[in-house]
Amino acid sequence: MAFTVSDELLGTFVPIAVYWIYSGIYVLLGDLENYRLHTKAEENVKNIVSKWTVVKGVLVQQAFQIAVSILLFTVISDDNEIAKPQPSLLVIAVQFLVAMVVLDTWQYFMHRYMHINKFLYKHIHSKHHTLVVPYAFGALYNHPLEGLLLDTIGGALSFLVSGMTPRTGVFFFSFATIKTVDDHCGLWLPGNILHVFFSNNSAYHDVHHQLYGSKYNFSQPFFVMWDKILGTYMPYSLEKRKEGGFEARPIKD
Repeated sequence: MAFTVSDELLGTFVPIAVYWIYSGIYVLLGDLENYRLHTKAEENVKNIVSKWTVVKGVLVQQAFQIAVSILLFTVISDDNEIAKPQPSLLVIAVQFLVAMVVLDTWQYFMHRYMHINKFLYKHIHSKHHTLVVPYAFGALYNHPLEGLLLDTIGGALSFLVSGMTPRTGVFFFSFATIKTVDDHCGLWLPGNILHVFFSNNSAYHDVHHQLYGSKYNFSQPFFVMWDKILGTYMPYSLEKRKEGGFEARPIKD
């Protein structure tokens, strides 16, 4: 009897594998001082948690993510075990776009509220901001409750509202994972195709991780529309540092 893996299981575990593979590529690339948004010395001084602590924290969040995903697919699955047919490419493209907008909307308002509410920031969201200098595999270093509210529930809503199939979800959540890791990689690499299509990128998000930008650039992971609409957009210029690398500097009015 042939062994088969359901699209639901793939949608649960493939994005997690993508997270570690893609962030692992950045680790293998090394320090790349000429493309860093912060020096290695800044990273060592400003980040107050060890990388091993970050790895453990991400694994905890992903365990919650697995549990919620399995619960979601159990609730919405059909008993007849017949996979839904894939729609046309045009429909899939529309579903992708709808899911991106839903995820961005959910994350913008939840993320911003966690900065406005002092209790939530102190006890929940500040954990993510202990990485003042972001790096790839720290992208999902969050308090478990934040991971549940922002990422897991946000992902579930984008899946349900868009109406995508579990098979489409495998690709969507893998892409969202790549985008999230890339936004936290701390590098400005030439030829990065994601920077061509998205102005929400590693430099944009780096501004938010700095003290001067903590009340701006809440949008993640795709667009910057909510920041621009609601006045929390902080423009920046990308400047070369004398010692190598780049710096995202806010542009003051």
